Amino acid sequence: MIYRRLKPYIQAELRQIPAVVLLGPRQSGKTTVAHSIPLGKPAVYLDLEFPLDREKLRDPVHYLIEHENHLVILDEVQLMPDLFGILRSLIDQGRRKGITTQRFLLLGSASADLLRQSETLAGRAAYMELTPLDVLETPSSRRKQLWVRGGFPNSYLALNDDASSTWRRNFIRTYLERDIPQLGPRIPATTLLRFWTMLAHVQGGILNAAQLARGLAIDGKTIARYLDLLVDLMLVRRLQPYTVNAGKRLIRSPKVYIRDSGIVHCLLNIPDYESLLAHPVCGTSWEGFVIETLIRAAPPNTAPLYYRTVVGAEIDLLLEIPGNGLWAIDIKLGLSSLPEKGFHIACDDVKPTKRFVVNSGTERRKINANTELIGLMELAKMLVALW
Repeated sequence: MIYRRLKPYIQAELRQIPAVVLLGPRQSGKTTVAHSIPLGKPAVYLDLEFPLDREKLRDPVHYLIEHENHLVILDEVQLMPDLFGILRSLIDQGRRKGITTQRFLLLGSASADLLRQSETLAGRAAYMELTPLDVLETPSSRRKQLWVRGGFPNSYLALNDDASSTWRRNFIRTYLERDIPQLGPRIPATTLLRFWTMLAHVQGGILNAAQLARGLAIDGKTIARYLDLLVDLMLVRRLQPYTVNAGKRLIRSPKVYIRDSGIVHCLLNIPDYESLLAHPVCGTSWEGFVIETLIRAAPPNTAPLYYRTVVGAEIDLLLEIPGNGLWAIDIKLGLSSLPEKGFHIACDDVKPTKRFVVNSGTERRKINANTELIGLMELAKMLVALW
């Protein structure tokens, strides 16, 4: 089993509060992590997609009271949103009996449905996100494999690139044909696949809803709805702009990234590392891979942003880290690449606490008095150390 960095934090929260809601896209490893959490207390696991397990919750109050001395793990809990009100009442009843911790571990792969219930469990649950594997959870010798195949465990650990590609194609098809309709939206699978593929082609680009709408022959509101859906499913990230500097003319639209690099490559039919290096998306694929890695490594409540002026001064990633100020990060794929003039101008605008240029190597050195060249692994470790 691959060790997941989030596991001790889940354990720590469960030892202090009644419930943890663990979010993450399907197949990211939530169920495996849940089964591996020993807390010195019996546990019961119910998969709410499995008819027999759903039948056990036909009378949820009776069943959950019967197991009030267990850690109850409910998988795909977004499929039964009415449970949240019941869980709130049971947590409050348990507190009056002195049962204050380790009650429920709720797993969900659709944040839209879960977060609608966040007020119901306010003060009773911690919300955490388990993403696919990242560079801190995999050997450095397999970094290229992680970038090409992405971090979904079944894709990353596949016997070869062909098997990995097959898994990712099936993953995409399952989302389109089963998972999304199960959540309610009535969107033709072929249309959503075309939209998802268009996003892969413009990976890391400024959101241009009008252009996407023309490409699909639909209106801008429908584009917004499709994008919201993929964001809520934790498959796409909208990176918001940093707009504090009112004295500059700034780009104020978000940048859009498909969060898993392997899904980008599958949608674009990029089978292996050599093909990736020759593809036009290579640079922005690496940029998205780095951005996801650093956001995952950053402490909770860190705000990820980007900065760009209309004349081209740009910072690829800004991290507003609680208690540690603003970190500016320029992302390069080549080992010899140095930041362009626009990065330095942008840093003069926003005045970050730290400035880094991240590349695919391992060298760490000063570029100038304010800016440091650093490898992705080293910077991710620095961010994790701030937790």
